[in-house]
Amino acid sequence: QNLLAEKVEQLMEWSSRRSVIRMNGDKFRRFVKAPPRNYSVIVMFTALQPQRQCSVCRQANEEYQVLANSWRYSSAFSNKLFFTIVDYDEGADVFQQLNMNSAPTFMHFPPKGKPKRADTFDLQRIGFAAEQLAKWIADRTDVHIRVFRPPNYSGTIALALLVSLVGGLLYLRRNNLEFIYNKTGWAMAAL
Repeated sequence: QNLLAEKVEQLMEWSSRRSVIRMNGDKFRRFVKAPPRNYSVIVMFTALQPQRQCSVCRQANEEYQVLANSWRYSSAFSNKLFFTIVDYDEGADVFQQLNMNSAPTFMHFPPKGKPKRADTFDLQRIGFAAEQLAKWIADRTDVHIRVFRPPNYSGTIALALLVSLVGGLLYLRRNNLEFIYNKTGWAMAAL
């Protein structure tokens, strides 16, 4: 019981710093595989190092981060579910132990017993969108995560830049606005 409390406390501390806990072989064996456990662990097995050239891994990792952050900052956040990541270059032994030869792979390690077939996320069939992962997690753990995506401000910034550029041009040329009536200028701009 004391060991369990220690493990949960350590995982909570790591979760407070980062929504996805990075694990190597030792941490994986201690916190994910070894009993006692009263928490579920979602593990993303991946290969993020540039020399591995896994572009899918990077995209899946972004979605995984969105999902983990949604959980971390939700009101339902508790010590019953943790998000972890095992990179091939930091935990090749884990990949061998689980007979894994492809990345990325998402697995759910339940509080009791070994993972079943359904505890491995079907990436090929479903894709790796955060919403799909959340649905799968809800099926496996009864923990419902509402995915919150950070807003994308690139369109707003581009529009503001354009408006300020046009405004700046008009301000600089305020004494001579005849260029607005110049047909040749408009023809060139239209091209």
